[in-house]
Amino acid sequence: MSDVLDKKDFQIIKEGITYPKGIKAAGIKSGIRFIKKDLALIYSEKIANSCGMFTKNKFKAAPLIVTEKNLSLSKGKLQAILINSGIANACTGDKGLADAWETVSYVSDDLKINKEHIAVTSTGKIGEFLPLIKIKTGLKEAIKKLSIHGGTEAAEAILTTDTEKKEIAVSFDLNGQEVRIGGMAKGSGMIHPNMATMLGFITSDIFIKGKLLQDALKEVVEKTFNMISVDGDTSTNDMVLLMANGLAGNQLITEKNDVYDKFLEALYYVAEYLAKCIAKDGEGATKLIEVEVQNASSYNDAKKIAKAVINSPLVKTAIFGKDPNWGRILAAAGYSGAVVDTEKVDLYLKEKIVENGQPLKFSRQAIHKYLEISDEVKILIDLKMGKESAIAWGCDLTYDYVKINTKYS
Repeated sequence: MSDVLDKKDFQIIKEGITYPKGIKAAGIKSGIRFIKKDLALIYSEKIANSCGMFTKNKFKAAPLIVTEKNLSLSKGKLQAILINSGIANACTGDKGLADAWETVSYVSDDLKINKEHIAVTSTGKIGEFLPLIKIKTGLKEAIKKLSIHGGTEAAEAILTTDTEKKEIAVSFDLNGQEVRIGGMAKGSGMIHPNMATMLGFITSDIFIKGKLLQDALKEVVEKTFNMISVDGDTSTNDMVLLMANGLAGNQLITEKNDVYDKFLEALYYVAEYLAKCIAKDGEGATKLIEVEVQNASSYNDAKKIAKAVINSPLVKTAIFGKDPNWGRILAAAGYSGAVVDTEKVDLYLKEKIVENGQPLKFSRQAIHKYLEISDEVKILIDLKMGKESAIAWGCDLTYDYVKINTKYS
């Protein structure tokens, strides 16, 4: 198959959200953003078991409140997701909430599906109201364009300051039945756990109980989308939604066993891929930074250190400046709140440069060259205190980040 990129226990496909059976999508220009696509629609031919993870920002945007309510009313069932970019519909009070419910009505009326089976979400500027006429008119066009080939246009329509679309799909075998997972995401700035200013949408045709689907999403998000950071700001609009319509034809998964684990592995791959795409596409970024913490006494300690390092402005600017200033990395690990034995820590940046908390002789010129030519930088911290590990992803902090955010605001 020419579209296959790799082969593990599953195949990675050069497609996205519409790769699973029964999933269609569209992305169109409704006029919210004048010249760019700004309205996306995802539709499942069959009502799907669904679940979501949402921002922990107390100023939660109206569409998230509506979507959470519908997931509760429907007991975890969705059939359509409407996404607009350009306006976040956040901090918009009662009118913003009413507008979000109004967009649900548009989708319900035009697709002839129950309101509680609809999710809505928005991304863009905070404090502005949705142009309902444009959305209502644009939705009709989007419905006409719904297609199994519409995934890429949908992935483009959800972007804001992103420089490129983010999509991925995988397939794998479950006892002779092919199962597919597809995903798309957006995010570039205001990126910080929990989740980030990001939207993530994942579909599958797997047949699985709703409770297990929720467990899988929660476990995967914790180690992927919640482990990325660009600038330390947690958005009002973060959301990850997962739909599984059961059209693959596999036997219903009712318990956590080897079959469930295979699905979890593939789901993790999709989520990690999308999360890394977001981190790499951070506003103004020139490099993806991966921080891996090994051999911690607990997962939480490993996570605290990985997040502290990836969020450190001093580390991020050092990477941008091609400066092998490893003291900034250890300083972040030290203030993370994790348990650390400073006399055991090893640090790797291209090579081992610190052993047992003490500097080793290394060529600053060689590390500088590595930071100069690499678009992906790996930092490895070995605590030598246990067996737990965690990985976080982020990017460097550049002059362009300031330029983009002063312009965009």
